[in-house]
Amino acid sequence: MTWIRTIPPHEADGRLKTMYERIKGPDGAVDNIMEAHSLRPHTMEGHMSLYKHVLHNSANKLPVWKLEAIGVYVSLLNGCDYCVEHHFSGLRRLLNDDAGAEAMRAALEAGEPERVFAGPDLAMMLYANLLTTRPNQVTRNMIDELRKSGLEDGDILEINQVVAYFSYANRTVLGLGINTEGDVLGLSPEASEDANIWAHR
Repeated sequence: MTWIRTIPPHEADGRLKTMYERIKGPDGAVDNIMEAHSLRPHTMEGHMSLYKHVLHNSANKLPVWKLEAIGVYVSLLNGCDYCVEHHFSGLRRLLNDDAGAEAMRAALEAGEPERVFAGPDLAMMLYANLLTTRPNQVTRNMIDELRKSGLEDGDILEINQVVAYFSYANRTVLGLGINTEGDVLGLSPEASEDANIWAHR
């Protein structure tokens, strides 16, 4: 599951047990990426808080499927199979269109988001690519281009935070050897208003 020692839920007590109770999935399981924090529960709390606020806070304006698509792309760019599999499963559920989801994944794997994205959606993916692979090359002009595509500054902030979160999560996974063994894929918070959005993008 990971290269460092972890404390499984059935052995937890105190603060760790409380944290596990708070973050466990519908089946009572805890994702391996969270269990990897078990020797320092305060970092698990921070990770989960960041994840929920960046991707699943009701104050976000961008549809969850777009945020998940950014996460899949960033994870592909970073070579993090764990996050790709988890978040692609969630993305496919949100899109409710298996063929569309597979086409999106194929385009992102090929590094050709323009095959499935256009307008502000393509602009956000190009920004995500640059911020992930060459962050020191992001300039004010690129932010201006995002605005010109139709994105508002709050949207840009949401995109920026999703890219930053996944860069963090990817390095947590890759740096500790976390794998998906025993995980249930795609169990993110529900966002029913995003269902079928792929057909109308």
